[in-house]
Amino acid sequence: MSDDDILKEAREAFDRVADAEAENRREALDDLRFARLGEQWPPQIRRERELDGRPCLTINRLPAFIRQVVNDARQNKPAIVTHPVDDRADPETAEVFNGLIRHIEQSSDAEVAYDTALDFAVTGGFGYFRINTRYASDDGFDQDLVVERVANPFSIYGDPDSLAADSADWNSAFVVDTLPKAAFGARWKGADPVNWSADDYAALSGPWLDGERVMVAEHWRREAVKRTIVALSDGQVVELAVYEKQKAMFDALGVSVVGRPREVASHKVTQRILTGAEVLETVEWAGKFIPIVPVYGEELHVDGRRRLRGLVRDAKDPQRMFNYWRTTSTELVALAPKTPFIGRKGAFETDSAKWSTANTQTHAYIEYDGPEPPMRQQFAGPPVGAMQEAMSASDDMKSIMGLYDASLGARSNETSGRAIMARQREGDVSTFHYIDNLNRAMRHAGRILLDLIPKVYATPRVIRVLGPDGKAKAVPVNQPAALGQGASPQADPLGQARKVEKIYDLTVGKYDLVVRAGPSFTSRREEAASQMIELIRAYPVAAPVLGDLLAKNLDWPGADEVAGRLEAMLPPQARGAAPELQATQAQMAKLAQALNAAKAQIAALQQDRSHEARKLEIEAFEAETNRLRATRS
Repeated sequence: MSDDDILKEAREAFDRVADAEAENRREALDDLRFARLGEQWPPQIRRERELDGRPCLTINRLPAFIRQVVNDARQNKPAIVTHPVDDRADPETAEVFNGLIRHIEQSSDAEVAYDTALDFAVTGGFGYFRINTRYASDDGFDQDLVVERVANPFSIYGDPDSLAADSADWNSAFVVDTLPKAAFGARWKGADPVNWSADDYAALSGPWLDGERVMVAEHWRREAVKRTIVALSDGQVVELAVYEKQKAMFDALGVSVVGRPREVASHKVTQRILTGAEVLETVEWAGKFIPIVPVYGEELHVDGRRRLRGLVRDAKDPQRMFNYWRTTSTELVALAPKTPFIGRKGAFETDSAKWSTANTQTHAYIEYDGPEPPMRQQFAGPPVGAMQEAMSASDDMKSIMGLYDASLGARSNETSGRAIMARQREGDVSTFHYIDNLNRAMRHAGRILLDLIPKVYATPRVIRVLGPDGKAKAVPVNQPAALGQGASPQADPLGQARKVEKIYDLTVGKYDLVVRAGPSFTSRREEAASQMIELIRAYPVAAPVLGDLLAKNLDWPGADEVAGRLEAMLPPQARGAAPELQATQAQMAKLAQALNAAKAQIAALQQDRSHEARKLEIEAFEAETNRLRATRS
């Protein structure tokens, strides 16, 4: 296709998706301004009240409800867990996948990307994060995967034909962004700074989008293609292109093609960067999914359109009522001391200047005319009706969102911890679909990572993986042979040789994944320490046995050193000795038991012999006694 054909097709696709998402984007922007910027009064009413000098208060309660949902997800981090599927997949390699995904998330601050997407989903109905590649270092060609934050969800336009809860079925997507003209010219030298046609985005972006910036668009397109696969002599099935690229490694391993290649259905993803006049870049993406992941709020399909809603959509009217009645009660109470004085005609002629400022200034005395002094109307008290309406509006907000006082940390009638937790859990259940939608999005992100890892990390290299506790280690992957079979020892960054214990091939086997949500490792460690302390209080005899484990789970400097000293005080059988040492100790214990049994047997034999000798002595003594008796007689 020529550039003109590509631009024409992209414009038609963009106009279609902009029309499909116009309502969702307009409502989401209003929700965002209402809940986060506090723009909660209609402009005309605010202007009229300000001209009259009347108060116009905004007591925004919505951010507390939003933070309740988002921070609940932050405390229970979803985690991507990989497990093997077919007979060529290795459980230990699956752990390498898990550790590599943890490293990708940590190095690219994926938590920020997940939290930002969920925050926008709760507020406006949708948020996004994306997966990208970058070079591992400035002086190499190895690439790493990263999870990137989408700070502006209005820059993403998804596939209008998508029906999936994630972007697994996206065949088209746009990412619209603006660059300063200087940055545009430095990146694409000689390109015409013609804005991409995005009237919808410009309308939402505001007046800051001026002639000093250039609008560009990433157009992601996925299309069905055929790919050729081959069967190898070791049982693997790989793409023909992969085999041809790594033929030298396969030959070194003695692996060859078995049978004839065959074609299978697959997908190809292409990324193009466009302006309004030309195609700036074209990139053939390595994966089969568009690497943009949406996090949705509430999803509805009405009249053939997808409607996306957030937590605050139905709570805006109660919030407006709350603002109005609190403003009304404040206004009535503030005006109460300014009620006028009432007196007969002519009573205020003396000291008329003081009487005219009696409500704004303090005077030591004020003279009046006539026999009776002027009287001020009595203050009727706080406006009970307005305050009651404000409380009703507050309750309406809670009931609409399903978050009550116990969920927000307020005191309630419950006294036991279990009852309080049950009330808090009611709020978690009513808003759990937001967290579950984040889990679905992360599950699809895991699919994208599993699809990309064998392609991005396809060359022999040493990668960094993280354990569940955050400890890092280096693992060699895709090496042709292990140490002792013709391979040279790997070297660490300091140049020191290290022994390669096992080679992990990330390109072999099929792997699947699940997303598990729960407390982080740090939270679980703190909980373990708390439970061990309670156990020691209830059963103090366990303190010498659990001391080292308790110290390991405490978060203060020197905890590991204290744990080591306490472990050294334990007997060997309680220290978690090595299997070889445990077997030796068991054998020595058996030998000791056999030796003790032999000693007991010898003692018994010796005792039996002493009994025989004593019996002979007794018999001899009896014979001599009998002889003496016979002689005397």
